Parts: sequence; C-alpha cells; structure tokens
Amino acid sequence: MMKGKACLLFLLFIPAISFAQQHFDIILKNGKIIDGTGNPWFYGDVGIIKNKIVKVGDLSHTKATKIIDATGLIVAPGFIDVHTHIEGDEKKVPTADNFIYDGVTTIITGNCGSSNINIKKYFARLDSIKLSVNVATLIGHNSVREAVLGEAAVEPTAGQLVKMENIVDRAMRDGAVGFSTGLIYTPGVYSKTDEVVALAKIAAKYKGVYTSHMRNETDKIFAAIDEAIDIGRQAQIPVEISHFKVGLPNWNKSDQMIAMVESARAEGLDVTVDQYPYTASSTSLNVIIPEWLFDGGNATAVKKLADTAIHRKVVDEMIKDMARRGRDHFDYAVVAQCLSEPLYNGKNIAQINALKGRPSTIPDEIETILDIIKTGGATMVFHGQNEADVENILHYPLTMVASDSGIRQFGSGVPHPRGYGSNARVLAYYVREKKLIRLEDAIRKMTSLPAQKFHLADRGLLQTGKYADVVIFDANTVKDESTFEHPHAYSTGFKYVLVNGQLTVDNFKHIGTRKGVILHGAGYVAKNK
Repeated sequence: MMKGKACLLFLLFIPAISFAQQHFDIILKNGKIIDGTGNPWFYGDVGIIKNKIVKVGDLSHTKATKIIDATGLIVAPGFIDVHTHIEGDEKKVPTADNFIYDGVTTIITGNCGSSNINIKKYFARLDSIKLSVNVATLIGHNSVREAVLGEAAVEPTAGQLVKMENIVDRAMRDGAVGFSTGLIYTPGVYSKTDEVVALAKIAAKYKGVYTSHMRNETDKIFAAIDEAIDIGRQAQIPVEISHFKVGLPNWNKSDQMIAMVESARAEGLDVTVDQYPYTASSTSLNVIIPEWLFDGGNATAVKKLADTAIHRKVVDEMIKDMARRGRDHFDYAVVAQCLSEPLYNGKNIAQINALKGRPSTIPDEIETILDIIKTGGATMVFHGQNEADVENILHYPLTMVASDSGIRQFGSGVPHPRGYGSNARVLAYYVREKKLIRLEDAIRKMTSLPAQKFHLADRGLLQTGKYADVVIFDANTVKDESTFEHPHAYSTGFKYVLVNGQLTVDNFKHIGTRKGVILHGAGYVAKNK
C-alpha cells in the first residue's frame, strides 16, 4: 500500500520536475505584469521559447539563455495600432522606429480607403523587406474604386461593381483583415452608401471588419455616424469608426456620438471606435476644398481653377463652409509638409498669407490655399478638436488607441506628433498625470481590444501560447517627447521591446532587429487549410 502511494506521489511530481528542468530562451523576471485583459497587475515572470510565451507565473527556479530583470517595470503585451498608413514607407525605414519606440509591435495599414489592391504581391514585398513590426492590412475602397472607375464622380455600372467586388474578394482571400473607406477623399467621396454596402458584404463573407473615415467629422457628424452604423447593419459586418472625433460646430457633443455607438451595440451590432489622443488632425489640404473640383483628379482640378467662374465658385463655397464652422481665419490649418515650398512647413495658412503680403481676410487666405493646391498641395495639421471631447472619447471603454500615422522619416517635414507618441501620451498624460483612466484599462485599449476586434487571436495578451510580443516600460517615466512645434522625437521609457520573441529594443535602444511577420485575415486561413 505504501509503495502504491509513493508511486502516485512520484507520478504527480514528474510534471513539476520536468517544468523545473525546462530551459527558456528568455525569462522576463520580477515585473508588474499587466496581461492585457484589463485585470489588475500582478508580480510574476514570463518565460519565452522561440517566438511564443510558454509560461506566465513564478519562474524563480528555472533557467534561461537570457534573463531580463523587470523589477519596478511594467510588463505588457506589445501594442497593436489599428490605424496606420505605412504604404510607401516600408523600404525607407524598415525598422519602423517611431512605432517601436512607442511600444507598438503590430500595425494595421490600408486605412481610410487607401491600400495596395494586390494584397498577395504587397505581402510578398513586405516579406522581402522584413520590418521590425508585424503587419496586417485592410483593402481600401478608394484604391479599389480608382482601379475600376478612375477618379471620376460617377456611379459604377452593374458590371463595374462586380469588378470592384472581385478585387475585394481576392484581397480578402489573400489575407486582408477587412475593408476600409475614406469617404471624404476622392474618389470615395463620390460613392453612394449602397456601393459601400455591396463591397462590405464581400469582406463580411471572410469575417472582415468594416473601418471608416466617415463622410463628415464636423457639422454633419451625426449623419455620418448613422451611415457607418447602417453599412454595418446592412452588410452584417463589424464596424470600426476611425479616429473618432468631432470639430466645430459640434464641440462638446461627444456624449451624443458615444450614445449612438451604444445604441447600435444594444441593437446587436458590433461597433467600436479608435482615437489618437490629440486635439488636432492631419491629412491633405485637399479636404477643405469642395470635392467636386477634384472630379477627374488633381491635375484636372488645377486646370479648372484657371476658369474664373469655377475659381469664384470654389472661393464662395469655402467662405460659406468657414461660416458654418464659425471660424474667422485659417490659422488652425498648419502645413506639415509642402514639397514645392519647404519654407511653409510648420506655418499656418494665415502666416503664409501674411508672407505673401495679402490682407488678413478669409477670401485672401483662400487664395493662398489655392496657390498651394496649384503647386502640388500639402499635408496639413488641422487644430480643430476640443480637449473635453478627446478625454470623453478616450474614457469610453470601447475606444482603441491609434496613431493614424505612417513610418516616420526622422527630420522630414513638421508632421503631427501622433506618429511618434500616441501610446506614450496616453500612458504619461491621461493615465499618470490626469488619472483619466487606469493603467490596466489603457493597456487593454492598446492590446486585447484591438486583437479581439480584428481577430488577431494569438496577439494582445500575455498568456501561454500567445506570440511573444512584449513591452517593458517604466510607468513613472514613460513619456511622449514629440510636440507640434518639435515633432521629431521618439517616446521614452520603453526599456525593452520584443517582437515574436526577439529583443528589438534593448536597454532603451532599438538594436535593428527586424522580426515582424505578416498577419493574415480569416479569408487567407480558410483558403489555405
């Protein structure tokens, strides 16, 4: 009998012996673990073998090739940025320093309706370049529409719509995670809702997400939210409203916007939002010009402006638009990058207008804007939001943190600081200083919430079996260093960053590791089973 008990005890002890003898590649020891669920932090260790997390807990009696002491530091899942625009930047800066230094290990590109339309070819190119971050992509409506219809303000015929549907279908089967729109940009601005619904239905077949830069984020924002939700309803597809924000004349109405999202969710629709934590946006100067001018493309728009009557009509419409928004000057519009005249970078339209020796009036400032359009346009920073709305939206539990940025070329232009510091700003300003949200909630917004939304099942949590994308930072010192005046500054405080189990930031320094991988959507998985 005693022999039987001893045998049983020995058998029970075998797993413990086996685990104690297990050799890890990396152990992250003694950190405050925030696992991404939103639950409170706890002390523990993380054991990594190759690219996976093998154990979270007490690893004090185990061995590893490398041990990283995280005493006094936060250990969290790598951040997932659901709203980026990296197309064209990948080869220029494959190390993606602005993302990595801000704790981002995974990005989703192809937003606002603009993407590569041959996703298979795009992924092959990324594989050859090798980035420091993981990449997933959406298929963009504007790019699809332009491929079939050009830049004209026309409705597709039945045959043309089928061609667009086929492009979306192929993209989803090649691994896109969803379908995006940019309904303030040409040529998407010319589309009707039923066109978008038809294409969203294709993405829905492959468990995709519909993400939208809506038609309006100022005076007609409630109608725009309605349309985004209705597209989700008709197409039976989850909805992600991009860079959720509101400008004049609807400041302080973010409660109503959130209520619309909550109402949709109560109806059973999967609607969520993302946000960059700043009171300024950034996009093309074209967006403040009447969209009809760009019917046929930018070159056509410049030719049209030579017509006195058309020129006058553009100016009149822009004057009326300023009146609707309650603005007296274009001083809220700052040039981020003007290739034809770098002297303008960092200056607002009112200042550039003064440089030209023109009177300080709205009509004269509009002439200055049109001069820039005629010489190639510019990327802008628009100071158009209210801090109270930014905070209210960030406080909403279903808001994800995103940058709406590409891979920054350090020192180029005067871009929006969101490309360098979105996550660090939330952690430093809104968590540590303002105590608007808990640290655990902020991490959830950056990790498991986006992973769940975009079906990135193996990312976003510090749990056994998940990929080892990990950030280790000091919650007391992490900081966004990038400002509107001096944007080219990397975030500080992230001591270590691992991507797929490979150390990428070591002791606050990006060491050049490029171990990011392609993340395919459900359509690709189904096709390749």
